[in-house]
Amino acid sequence: MTGTLVLAGTPIGDTADAPPRLAAELMAADVIAAEDTRRLRRLTQALDVRPSARVVSYFEGNESARTPELVESLAGGARVLLVTDAGMPSVSDPGYRLVAAAVERGITVTAVPGPSAVLTALAVSGLPVDRFCFEGFPPRKAGERLTRLREVADERRTLVWFEAPHRLDDTLAAMAEVFGPDRRAAVCRELTKTYEEVRRGPLAELAVWAAEGVRGEITIVVEGAPAPGPEEAGPAELARRVAVREEAGERRKEAIAAVAQEAGVPKRQVFDAVVAAKNAVVAAENAAGSAPREGKAP
Repeated sequence: MTGTLVLAGTPIGDTADAPPRLAAELMAADVIAAEDTRRLRRLTQALDVRPSARVVSYFEGNESARTPELVESLAGGARVLLVTDAGMPSVSDPGYRLVAAAVERGITVTAVPGPSAVLTALAVSGLPVDRFCFEGFPPRKAGERLTRLREVADERRTLVWFEAPHRLDDTLAAMAEVFGPDRRAAVCRELTKTYEEVRRGPLAELAVWAAEGVRGEITIVVEGAPAPGPEEAGPAELARRVAVREEAGERRKEAIAAVAQEAGVPKRQVFDAVVAAKNAVVAAENAAGSAPREGKAP
């Protein structure tokens, strides 16, 4: 019989938030794969448990190399417990490769639910929670970061991001530039820890605050884009939205359907706007090509 892979949620701050099953799974495991073995040791001490399992490191630097070894242990019947530094494995943490490999081999994968910085920040943000999407960490390079933000500029759902404290001010400033300075947001710092802080306000205001320097683990929650009004959904705007989706890899037919649904207009209206925009570009190119060159008689 094959073993079982257990993904275990760990506290994001206060160790008292550890799920009751975590201690039992730590004791039952044959192998514990930990993102940081030193933090695992501190966690087991806080929970007053003494696992007998073999402990191996499993982090971004060795995830690819370590995965086959853990899969073989699972195939041999071992119960492998995967823990990351805080929160759920696989959510912006190591784990996805191991889960995918285990599933491919037909190995049982289960989880010990635990605290989540994404859901905790969303709940305390004061922003809409009925529909949201998690975007992970923004790209580190400024140009790539702006590109990613522009891809979700029209997203109507609440957006949740992680960010490093030393990049927070730049990221908030970029969000203010792309989403608009008045878009509401919340910066959640050190959730469930001693110095927990939730700062709410417009993006431009939060960017000024962050420029003074911020420490700790950061989760950013940003209000979704407002629903477009009739005056915002003119032909040029409809064509622009389709172009943005096409640049992101979406087929034109699907892009037109999606924009029509967002704007609350018939698909034919969006199609006509795209055709008109294309014809305008062609006409402009033809006019430029037929214009006399400088210094030449017409």
